[in-house]
Amino acid sequence: MKIEDAQEMMRQIYFERDSERGIPATLLRTFQELAELNDAIIGEQGRNAVSEEVADVFAWLCSLANLLDIDVKKAFFSKYAGVCPKCGGNPCQCRPDPSIDGHKSKGLKAQ
Repeated sequence: MKIEDAQEMMRQIYFERDSERGIPATLLRTFQELAELNDAIIGEQGRNAVSEEVADVFAWLCSLANLLDIDVKKAFFSKYAGVCPKCGGNPCQCRPDPSIDGHKSKGLKAQ
């Protein structure tokens, strides 16, 4: 499935309910799903649980983008056009951010 197909699927299934809920509440739900993803990773709940939370985050992000009339595919590829948007490198050559990069999870390892 393509990004635009996933976004359209979310529109067809949820746009009416998302519209009734509104942007602020949909944004809050997106944050809640990010927190659940964090808990799944930090809590070492396993790859299946993390995978489900990644799907939930993406679904809510698509719902939010639909409410804001943002094309996720266009926005993504406009910013990330095959290179790092900050340094222009591929791979990225940015210096590590000690406020973020110093934190290591005991949970799932990067592939």
